[in-house]
Amino acid sequence: MYQPFNLSGRSALITGGNGGIGYGMARALLQAGASVSIWGSNADKTANAHEALARECGDAARVHSAVCDVGDEAAVEQAFAATVAALGPIRACFANAGVSSKGTVLMDMSLEEFRRVQRINVEGVFLTLRTAARHMAAHGGGSLVATASTAAVEGAARNSHYGASKGAVTSMVRALAVELARHQIRVNSILPGWIETEMTSRSFANEKFAGNVLPRVPARRWGSIDDFGGIAVYLASDAAAYTTGEQFVIDGGYTKF
Repeated sequence: MYQPFNLSGRSALITGGNGGIGYGMARALLQAGASVSIWGSNADKTANAHEALARECGDAARVHSAVCDVGDEAAVEQAFAATVAALGPIRACFANAGVSSKGTVLMDMSLEEFRRVQRINVEGVFLTLRTAARHMAAHGGGSLVATASTAAVEGAARNSHYGASKGAVTSMVRALAVELARHQIRVNSILPGWIETEMTSRSFANEKFAGNVLPRVPARRWGSIDDFGGIAVYLASDAAAYTTGEQFVIDGGYTKF
């Protein structure tokens, strides 16, 4: 029987794993047998997600969580150390935490707003991947995955700071794939399209927005968080042993329309 997707005995970390796409990834990784740590910046939300995942998988020992601001260097290092202490060596790390834009046009955008997005979406990814890479290089390698966005490859008005942050992530991933291959570390990115999450709920509730965007999605539906379980398991598994530096677009065909 083909077994590379079996993640039993492995540990994975997902930043922003307390909701949305990260939660969908965590759920799938647990179903594939992995132990999982979810990080979030909101303590109550993280605790509730931890409890739900532990209940769903039926083995609380395989679920760990940490409250962490991924834009804080010391906080990332402390949370990572606590995760390793709880679950052992981390074989897969998903730098998934991110913030959305406020829909501001360039000429009205403050430097503070621009930096708010870069702090989490770029610096947070950098700090997470750097900490995980140092760990993996000392423990035989692993898989690093960053969540970017189709905003990295598609232009959208009032979204320049968000697009810039996600474009930076895809470029960082390609560079790291080359740099870290000698350490047996694979690095890939995931580019979600329009996915139903707490972050997108206001947009989807806008009839004008939905009427303009949904017809452009060939799949004729919004994506769900469970649409990211398969790619998470694949990239964490031995099935992806020769896959690095890639962009996995998961958007129901939106960018092909």
